[in-house]
Amino acid sequence: MKTVLFVCTGNTCRSPMAEALFKDLAKKNGLDDIKVMSAGLAAIEGDSATPQAIEVMERRGVDLSDHRARNVDASLVEEADLILTMTDRHKSILSSMYPEAASKIHVLKEYVEGGSVKGELAQILDPFGQPVEVYESCARELEEALTKLIEKLKA
Repeated sequence: MKTVLFVCTGNTCRSPMAEALFKDLAKKNGLDDIKVMSAGLAAIEGDSATPQAIEVMERRGVDLSDHRARNVDASLVEEADLILTMTDRHKSILSSMYPEAASKIHVLKEYVEGGSVKGELAQILDPFGQPVEVYESCARELEEALTKLIEKLKA
């Protein structure tokens, strides 16, 4: 079984949305042999997903109401076969914290685009504290990248 870990800052917006969307897409695409997790670099353990994240996922028929934030730790990093971050900064921090895992840590959009997308275009910006429309835009960006991830994993 392949294990994918999505990482953002607080594990209340981007990475839980990515985890939930990816689980939904994997199920719809018959990828049953993938375990999906999410965590944050500076999470407040046990926080729920933001109301806006819950709302935009609900619109997609995905339930995020039971999500509880957790921090990245050595056991999650070790368990994961693939670690996908939302930004270059997340990747850099994780790679310095866990240098032995650097080869499996990638920025999500760079990974699915084969490295053809770099810099600003590769970042999935944090919607925290923004209106639901910003979360909606973030969710669409995640869906696009995760659809490409499914295709890449199926190939």
